[in-house]
Amino acid sequence: MSRSPNQDETRSAAHGRRRIFSGIQPSGSLHLGNYLGAIRQWVRRQDERSDEVESFICVVDLHAITLPQDPESLRRQTRELFALLIACGIDPERTTLFVQSHVRAHTEATWMLLCATPLGWLERMTQYKVKAQRQESVGAGLLTYPVLQAADILLYDAHEVPVGEDQKQHVELCRDVAQRFNHLYGETFVVPEPVIPQVGARIMGLDDPSAKMSKSDSAARGHAVLLTDPDAEIERAIKRAVTDSGNEIRFSDDPEKAGVDNLLSIYAAVTGRSRAECEADFADARGYGDLKKRVAEVVVDVVGPIRERAAELLRGDHRELDRLVALGAERAAAIAEPKLAQMRERLGFLPAPR
Repeated sequence: MSRSPNQDETRSAAHGRRRIFSGIQPSGSLHLGNYLGAIRQWVRRQDERSDEVESFICVVDLHAITLPQDPESLRRQTRELFALLIACGIDPERTTLFVQSHVRAHTEATWMLLCATPLGWLERMTQYKVKAQRQESVGAGLLTYPVLQAADILLYDAHEVPVGEDQKQHVELCRDVAQRFNHLYGETFVVPEPVIPQVGARIMGLDDPSAKMSKSDSAARGHAVLLTDPDAEIERAIKRAVTDSGNEIRFSDDPEKAGVDNLLSIYAAVTGRSRAECEADFADARGYGDLKKRVAEVVVDVVGPIRERAAELLRGDHRELDRLVALGAERAAAIAEPKLAQMRERLGFLPAPR
């Protein structure tokens, strides 16, 4: 039933800093492509215009269980991902970094939004159709998790959601859900915008330069450089990277040269050098062996400190890591809980007993 918006009650985050929300699943292992393509951009955004932009990064463990998970592995991967994000440069004092399941408002808000979401909207989602075809039995969570994703975003009045093209449809659904709820119950949510960020670097698989480096494939040695890999494993993976039968070290659109192009792209992304500068760096190289050796050197220089900082946070009783996890949950809940209370009031629920 519709009601007129109360402007005093619905004053949004638009009057303060612009909010950005990003989520990342604790499944698979973080690799060099994740760092160069997305995480490093989050760090840069965190370091720019902190008086204007407020960032939220959520380790979305509730999303992970839409597919079967080993409980011990999920716990370990969630903790490891949190530590790696910090090691990559995410500062929990400046960015609200938190674990999704630690803020219970996410699940309650999801139910409220589900009840306002037509079933047809969920059945048309491309990722649901693709993933459902791969499963013998499809859980309801696989169908409804885009509404959980909407709750993640809407609880924080996020203005921007950086996503790849494959996730843009989910943010469009979030917009539809927000607008429908606002229409039915009064202005409650900021309607977010999907933002396709300028790609930091598109890193392909070392064993197959035609396919993007993947978390799901990263367990296969030789496919990816993991952020937890020791130096020797990084060097071994890059040494075995697919190239071709030639010896010219230049950027190229030729599919036959995709392996060399990928190695040069990694070198450029890590060093921050232009294409012309990268090609000049290898003008005197004696072949692909020199290329791989120098790419391995710069990658080790980047990954080594990340691996060591994460290991430090995960060592022993990980008291400092637990403190930062708790800090993130507290800061996120301080924003999500009032928004949830507003949703409850809009829907007509009695105030919760104190």
